Amino acid sequence: MGASVIVLVFLVCVFSTVPIGYAIGLSVVAYALFGGGSINMGYIASGLFASCDSFPLMAIPFFILSGALMEGGGLSRRLVLFFDSIVGHLTGGLAIVTVITCMFFGAISGSGPATTAAIGAIMVPTMVEKGYDKKFAMALVAAAGCLGVVIPPSIPMVTYGISVNASIATMFMAGFLPGVLLGFLLILMAIRYCKKNGYTGNGRKFSAANVWISFKDAVWALLCPVIILGGIYSGHFTPTEAAVVSVVYGLLVGLFAYKELDLKRLYEKFAEAASTHGTVNIIVGTSTILGRVLTLEQIPDKIAQAMISVTDNKIIILLIINILLLACGCLLETNSSILILAPILFPVVAAYGVNIVHFGIIMVVNLAIGMVTPPVGVNLFVACGIGKIPFAELVRRIIPFIIVMLIGLMLITYIPEISLMLPRLLGYRG
Repeated sequence: MGASVIVLVFLVCVFSTVPIGYAIGLSVVAYALFGGGSINMGYIASGLFASCDSFPLMAIPFFILSGALMEGGGLSRRLVLFFDSIVGHLTGGLAIVTVITCMFFGAISGSGPATTAAIGAIMVPTMVEKGYDKKFAMALVAAAGCLGVVIPPSIPMVTYGISVNASIATMFMAGFLPGVLLGFLLILMAIRYCKKNGYTGNGRKFSAANVWISFKDAVWALLCPVIILGGIYSGHFTPTEAAVVSVVYGLLVGLFAYKELDLKRLYEKFAEAASTHGTVNIIVGTSTILGRVLTLEQIPDKIAQAMISVTDNKIIILLIINILLLACGCLLETNSSILILAPILFPVVAAYGVNIVHFGIIMVVNLAIGMVTPPVGVNLFVACGIGKIPFAELVRRIIPFIIVMLIGLMLITYIPEISLMLPRLLGYRG
């Protein structure tokens, strides 16, 4: 009875376009009032507070603020110019620059929509000016923006680490090679398209002098992920402390090195980060309570038994879970999907010997693909806003990129060493 109430209210809210955090909260409240369970309103209120009272969780608002400050401080533009000086002269060079810059900016912002917005605003007008099809450019930026949550540091990886008690630092290490793999596949896809349609480079010859000049201008932006990830991996600070360091670094660079942050822009970026984190916090709180309710109703055990009853083949189980995660990524916000599903699904795959870190990467990559999959592909909506093109047109152009990313997902799922090789080289024994 209780589980039925939750599912019914949640589906009604989702299809009524109620924001996902409120939809989860209302389903829990409905359970407390009509489900006949032991959960009451006082438990929900105290649980909401307790779920947000977490030291690791503090990394999320700081990484959000860090990405906003670096976007406003001119770091993304300088990264574009630097990578353009290296590969921009090649066939499809601007498309290659777009993917590489999204990968690098992902190592700064930790957010898919932020990466899509920051790089898309710069690259799409430039690509259109050079004769690229605008819809292709927008689809490429939206797809490459997904790398913002796979390349560390990553906000969804922080969420996963909190939800299943996995090492966030190890998750960051594990995300590097899968992110590079997906980026490489997107580059191959872009080069093939550009050769087919005759798109050339930026029209300039390669010049080591230009590379050096753009490098000197971009050096502060290039140092950011080195400082953040280097500090985490060397043990000098935790991921949460690294998030604070990234905020201070972005603030100093934007104010004093590049001098593109002023009081007005600072206010806008702080307000933007606060609004984004407010939404995330509601989702975290309500999802945590929902997770406890589902545990009381023994939903995780029932799902695990149902999956095991279908097959005891590890390959098939992982395929089923991938399909489930892709479906959820199409409909639900990334962090809420992780908070709801990770505690349910990890016990299932753990019974088949799947590593906790490897499964985290599988979840993050699945949900990253969901960012460009309709109907709720958030990167698609960001790209449509930047390019002023119809949503349906962009959906048609994104399909080849989704197929390429699905190939990468299968490789990541069934070759665990892609995720675990780097952590194990650095001492991880899981």
